[in-house]
Amino acid sequence: MIAQDWITPTERRMEILKVLCKRRSDTMANLAEEFGVTSRTIKNDIDYLSLSYPIETVRGRYGGGVKIMGTFDLDRKYLSPIQKKLLEKLKKDLTGKDLYIMNGILKDFALNR
Repeated sequence: MIAQDWITPTERRMEILKVLCKRRSDTMANLAEEFGVTSRTIKNDIDYLSLSYPIETVRGRYGGGVKIMGTFDLDRKYLSPIQKKLLEKLKKDLTGKDLYIMNGILKDFALNR
C-alpha cells in the first residue's frame, strides 16, 4: 500500500500509471485501496492521465476498470504528433529500402491511439 501522506497528487498519478503499465489493467476500487484514496480520486486521476496517455476506462459491475491500451509502456520512447506528421510527409518521397525503414520507424515509435 502506498501511503497518501507521503506523495503529492502528481506523484500518485505517475505511480498509478506505472502500476497500470505493469498490470495492464485493474479496478478503480483496487487502485483506490492500494493508494489510500477514494474511488472518486482515482477516477479524477485517471481522467487527468487519459489526457496524455492511452488509458481506457471500462464500465463494470464491480466498480469498473481501467486499462492501458495497446502495447504502451511508460519507459518506451514515442514520436510526438508533430514528429510523426513530419515523418509521414517525408515518407511520400521514399521508395524501396528507405520506405521500408521509414515504415519500421513509424510502426515502432508512433503512438497509435
